[in-house]
Amino acid sequence: MDQNVVTTAQEIRDMSIRGAGRIARAGAGAIGKFAESYSGNDMAQFRKDLDEAVKILLDSRPTAVSLWNGVHASIKGVEDIDKVDDARELLTRNSNEFIAESNEAVKTIARIGAKRIEDGDTIMTHCNSSVAISVIAQAHRQGKDIKVYATESRPWRQGILTVNDLAKEGIDTTLIIDSAVRLMMKKMDKVFVGADTITSHGALINKIGTSQLALAAHEARVQFYVCSETYKFSPLTLSGDMVKIEERDMSEVVRPGEIPDSVKVCNPVFDVTPAEYISGIISEVGLISPGSVYDVMQRKFGTELLKE
Repeated sequence: MDQNVVTTAQEIRDMSIRGAGRIARAGAGAIGKFAESYSGNDMAQFRKDLDEAVKILLDSRPTAVSLWNGVHASIKGVEDIDKVDDARELLTRNSNEFIAESNEAVKTIARIGAKRIEDGDTIMTHCNSSVAISVIAQAHRQGKDIKVYATESRPWRQGILTVNDLAKEGIDTTLIIDSAVRLMMKKMDKVFVGADTITSHGALINKIGTSQLALAAHEARVQFYVCSETYKFSPLTLSGDMVKIEERDMSEVVRPGEIPDSVKVCNPVFDVTPAEYISGIISEVGLISPGSVYDVMQRKFGTELLKE
């Protein structure tokens, strides 16, 4: 198997590559490099090798629909190709186009989202979302005086990455522990988070603890915004598939010998935030309500997917 595919999948699995957008671009890039380096001329063998590459990549993070969409965008149309050279050219072009569109989407979302931030706002964010950070940074660059509270985001503590990103922008930033969310929410004006997956009915699947922010924001009447490219919308949920919530090894939570062997550890990576707790989804197609996700997905994915 192509070594770049194997390496990319391992880096996604072990969290060297983090964040839904980065994962999607890495998956698309791996498919592009697979195509570029492929040396055979047998189309049947090419299809077999491509199927294996796709499986290896998708198995690395089963919850992240961004990865699914990035990989499938890269292989779109290959079923209609009967020559390896043409297939290689198609996959390379698809991969490059997806990566370029993904990066452009972040810029568009930053411009749209920054309009929802007012001078003097205090904002909370969770985990390490490049698109949510882009929105906040854009507002700061516009001269708005803002403060940001970022959660630690255990067990991988992605919040450390976030506060470093925000501090580099010169933003007034405070790191809080995850269990301080409800206490601190009364000081917030808005919450901005990223997305791993958004379902057809507008529910958000994101880093574990996101639903805690949403619930606390709902209780405190604080606006809760999701920053998400449309390729994080799950076409699989249109046809009834459930989103699998990934669980990771207990070694991320406790050290060897720290607790008795009889004690179990539950380490889910994501949780589900109901649509009714979401004030709006900021995407590259505009600010939409959770109830509008189905229509966007039907236009983007629906007809083709539901024929299958």
